[in-house]
Amino acid sequence: MTDKSRKALISVGLAVVAAVLIALAGSQGGSSIGGFPVFALGVAAAMLIQWLVFIPSFAKQTEKFYDLTGALTYISITVFLVLASPGIDARGMLLAAMVVLWALRLGGFLFLRVMKHGKDDRFDELKPDFARYLNTWTLQGLWVVLTAALAWVAITSDKKVGLDWFFWVGLVVWIVGITVEITADVQKTRFKNDPANKGRFISTGLWSRSRHPNYFGEITLWVGVAIIALPVLQGWQWAALVSPVFVTLLLTKGSGVPPLEAKADKKWGGQPDYEQYKKSTPVLVPKLT
Repeated sequence: MTDKSRKALISVGLAVVAAVLIALAGSQGGSSIGGFPVFALGVAAAMLIQWLVFIPSFAKQTEKFYDLTGALTYISITVFLVLASPGIDARGMLLAAMVVLWALRLGGFLFLRVMKHGKDDRFDELKPDFARYLNTWTLQGLWVVLTAALAWVAITSDKKVGLDWFFWVGLVVWIVGITVEITADVQKTRFKNDPANKGRFISTGLWSRSRHPNYFGEITLWVGVAIIALPVLQGWQWAALVSPVFVTLLLTKGSGVPPLEAKADKKWGGQPDYEQYKKSTPVLVPKLT
């Protein structure tokens, strides 16, 4: 076994521990079925789905089901939590709808991308290594859990609060976030599909105000979810506030902005127009003028 394989197995173990901890914290004061916390069952199912799909994916040495599985996990677990939580209120239903709508858009986008390109080069080195490929799927399960934890906690919580100002402010923030994200993605897709833009970088529309407006929208919409969920949190459920923090760190310090900035610098670095674009355009938060 190589060092990378050993590190991958350690990563799998740490991911499982993290999932167990968030499952225990988020289950306090939540609904249960036959003595088992609904939230914890959802977390366990989210991880199990990844491992079940990993088996045929490793056997067939394919990554075609990876992204789609992640999106479908959001949807299936959210629907399960709604059905398994007695007396779910308007706040819980809205949060469920937010997660499902976001995941449907994500799933559709990723499915079309896979159909267009056929394969994802990111997985070429990982697929032959059982431990490293298993780690990739396990981390996707943890990504789903950490991202949706706050919404899932609020959906399953026994504490019910009427439609207060948290609800309406959060709803507005979520609408702004998903609108920015969708608009940015549509603008970039159209730009890339235009043969005249081959080899060029996008600096129009929302991309003239932020170098990563889609990520700004993504972070904003999960902040909206957090605002809506806040009034029903109790005890250890507050640990679920890791959701918007996790999304923000993932996109700004992890697999989001850094590799894209490095890729762009490698491709266009030194070009006067690109250097000016970088100098005058914020990385994340859009400029107003």
